[in-house]
Amino acid sequence: MNEEILINVTPEETRVALLENGVLQEILIERATHLGIVGSLYKGRVLRVLPGMQAAFVDIGLERSAFLHVADMREARLGGSESADLETDGEGPQVTGKLEKIESLLQEGSEILVQVIKDALGSKGARLSTQISIPSRFLVFLPGLDHIGVSARIEDEAERRRLRALVTQLRDQGLPGGYIVRTAGEGTSNEAIARDMAMLHRIWRAIGQRMTDTPAGQRIHDDLPLALRTLRDLGGTQVERVRIDSPEMYEQALRFAETFFPDHNVEINLYASERPIFDLYAVEDEIQRALERKVPLKSGGYLVIDQTESMTTIDVNTGGYVGYRNLEETIFRTNLDATQAIARQLRLRNLGGIIIIDFIDMEDPEHRIQVVRALEKCLERDPARTKISAVSPLGLVEMTRKRIRESLGHILCDPCPMCNGRGYVKSIETVCFEILREVQRAARQCDTRDLLVLASDAVIDRLLEDKTVHLAELEQHVGRPIRLQRQSVYHNEQFDVVML
Repeated sequence: MNEEILINVTPEETRVALLENGVLQEILIERATHLGIVGSLYKGRVLRVLPGMQAAFVDIGLERSAFLHVADMREARLGGSESADLETDGEGPQVTGKLEKIESLLQEGSEILVQVIKDALGSKGARLSTQISIPSRFLVFLPGLDHIGVSARIEDEAERRRLRALVTQLRDQGLPGGYIVRTAGEGTSNEAIARDMAMLHRIWRAIGQRMTDTPAGQRIHDDLPLALRTLRDLGGTQVERVRIDSPEMYEQALRFAETFFPDHNVEINLYASERPIFDLYAVEDEIQRALERKVPLKSGGYLVIDQTESMTTIDVNTGGYVGYRNLEETIFRTNLDATQAIARQLRLRNLGGIIIIDFIDMEDPEHRIQVVRALEKCLERDPARTKISAVSPLGLVEMTRKRIRESLGHILCDPCPMCNGRGYVKSIETVCFEILREVQRAARQCDTRDLLVLASDAVIDRLLEDKTVHLAELEQHVGRPIRLQRQSVYHNEQFDVVML
């Protein structure tokens, strides 16, 4: 599979597009006004400890206090020792075991080293962890642990044993700590692994010094900027070429690659054409389509994707697809087609959390099993961790996808000022009846000579067209004239009743 990365850099924004065979699969955006902080380390001060939630609010210098749950505290899982059962899932550590109470670990006013594991999303503050992990190209360093793991995506058992033995040997020679070998480490030379371990220890020593010298509420370590982070994380992928449209970033990328992975085989090119880089492969058009609710399928069916605060729902429809020789086969083929589109849209839109998929009802149990398997297969290349359930009795598939940053829609869009994010507005008829009721309410409250209704053109037209009799009756009922005045700047839900 031919993979390519396009990097578009401006002073205010960096955008990274990952393409597979010319088709956009993932888009990452980092803006100067809203830089992501996932992976950054802070010296925090505990503001409140909440035993009822087994969590704490921590001040790390952001607008909103950050959230630390006891499940994200290494101290709670280890019980003060390093003998806990630590498992690896993909690239990151997961520690299992009984949790201690947060009130026995933290006190209000205490200062702690924390790492951001989720950006602030919506009204929620950033989520923190004391399980510090520092990634490099081939390794993830886990300070304070004594565990060595290998990414589950490295399947060759001989290679897994080689890597585990190598890291163990280097650790015992003076580079203590826990390590997880990333997917990029497969087939990597001993010298490259040793260089990565030494570099990680230099970073950790610098963090320790800054932790001592820095006041609480300050950042003490940043992850790399988006463009360089993309290059660092190329390992384990099939990316053949990276194109960058900024000469300055191109030079930085070359120096970064030569310093940290001189043996890389990815072609890094400067894109100097007058044509915008994202016009290649119609990336801009794909981004616009990723903001729409309706997603067409190749078969003629379509998806409807709705994102709410608590979950994302995906509805599968046959649309204009008349399909095969019988209804069950048509439904089955449409659902299979939908699995590929769903996997791509989840990654492209960066949809996370709880996801409910309403596939078209299938009578054949084997068809339901095959559709879930096809969805799992399509999600294998997704770098975000996913978990899928079987088809429920209601025909729904429940799944989760790890979410660490805002979705594409939340980054690029604001709630509609007309409907305040509801996705719909009141009908003109409904607004007219509201105006009539408001007129009665105003007439009862104040003894005025006239009543003036200010509303949009469409609402005034409807009042004059359909409600003339009602207005005449209302004027007689309230005992005073009612005047109408157009306000072209008003939207259809907006009106005022003014007492003159």
